[in-house]
Amino acid sequence: MGRKIPMWQCILVMVVMIVLIFWNVMIDTDAGEAHVALVLAGAFAAIIAMLNGWKWNYMEAGILAAINRTMQAILILAVVGLMLGSWMAGGVVPSMMYFGIKVISPSIFLATACLLCSIVSLATGSSWSTAGSMGVALIGVGTALGFPPVMTAGAVVSGAYFGDKMSPLSDTTNLAPAVAGATLFDHIKHMVFTTGPAWVIAMVVYLVMGFMHTGSTAGPDMSTIDEILGFISDSYNVSLVCLIPPLFVIAAVALKLPALPALVGGVVLGLPFFPMQGRSIIGNGADSIFNSGAEGVTGAGAYLNYGVTTDVPEGASSVLNELAGLLSNEGMQGMMWTISLILCAMVFGGIVDSTGIMATIAAAMLKLARGTRGGLVLMTELMCLIVNALCCDQYLAIILPGRMFKEAFEDRRLQPKNLSRCLEDSGTITSNFFPWNTCGATMRSFLQVGSGYIPFAVLNWINPLISILYGFTGITMSEMTEEEYQKILEEREREKEEALKALEA
Repeated sequence: MGRKIPMWQCILVMVVMIVLIFWNVMIDTDAGEAHVALVLAGAFAAIIAMLNGWKWNYMEAGILAAINRTMQAILILAVVGLMLGSWMAGGVVPSMMYFGIKVISPSIFLATACLLCSIVSLATGSSWSTAGSMGVALIGVGTALGFPPVMTAGAVVSGAYFGDKMSPLSDTTNLAPAVAGATLFDHIKHMVFTTGPAWVIAMVVYLVMGFMHTGSTAGPDMSTIDEILGFISDSYNVSLVCLIPPLFVIAAVALKLPALPALVGGVVLGLPFFPMQGRSIIGNGADSIFNSGAEGVTGAGAYLNYGVTTDVPEGASSVLNELAGLLSNEGMQGMMWTISLILCAMVFGGIVDSTGIMATIAAAMLKLARGTRGGLVLMTELMCLIVNALCCDQYLAIILPGRMFKEAFEDRRLQPKNLSRCLEDSGTITSNFFPWNTCGATMRSFLQVGSGYIPFAVLNWINPLISILYGFTGITMSEMTEEEYQKILEEREREKEEALKALEA
């Protein structure tokens, strides 16, 4: 191993990474998103480490170890892609959307908007798709009802990010426990204690704000909602029986079934509904309403791997075009962008972790925590916020702080699900607060509002506060048993031995 890398060089590595990512994401948008920037930043970190005596074999072992820690998330993401293909082709997601929209009531519009977006985002695992389709429609309805667009946008964002955090279909929900070393379902159930109260508070606030607008003289214009319902019912055979697959996944979460088998079960349960939607499982052709899988290939294999595309009538409104995008997906192949980003991030993360760069920066940050668990939670969530602001990407706001503070949580004998919850309570939730962040830019583009919606995105700013409160009070901060802690120490020693063997080789 090499010598300890000076703090100024560690900071230089982080500055170079931030500059490269900012250039890729905000300026040279054709350069390949954050992927290329992360690889180049990893190369720069490797050069700095080599100048301090670190061998490439050791750094390569660090990269492979980092990738190995995320393999469960990568496998789950691939299966989630299959599930989305299955559920979309079988009409499961459209049925969930249809019955969710049917419950809308003008007298409690804001709360209903938050609820609907929560349902759609839980069904799809995507805050972007929810805001880009359902959110666009609700902005129009809210305007007709006399609600300021920023107010409606806040309710939409709160609901969309609730589902993005709590859905097993969400990439960030899979990524956070993978980085922290927790399991998917343990992570989701642990987030209920922070995200649940935040959602309830948000709903109460939206009910109060909604009743303040019930005296509006303008009559409700429900034509947009009717248009959406008509499009879904014309394009899909919606049915309550289509809700069986998501109910199975919910039951799997409650019964603590292993994530991969449970999700595969969700994939399989979606297949029998293909014929109901005019799609063939064995590839005998697709109904004329729908496009088939890639390049006209039909059958379950194509739908699961490549997804489906829902057509819209010529001259359809922008809302229906956005909705058709939500009712289309790219199957397992659609997850490859996120999987490749994880791999690129692990190139950078593995190098800065194995060479001590991350440890040096984390040590400086941890000094501010003053040895308390509450301080540790506070610094973790502040770091997520900083990465969201500087690195412009919510994935990095989960990956980098997760790697920085993982050992600190372990040393304080806090179970990994505490860290994974903190990463999502700040990293996922605050990603849309910054206009230059990919999430912030996307939300503003979809909803056509400025930053004025942030005060009305109640869940997004109150969720981190609840998480920090729990850190200082110890509420739901689960501790490791002595056996679990010893297992962690043994795992660390094993990784060090493997890295030393790689260095000697």
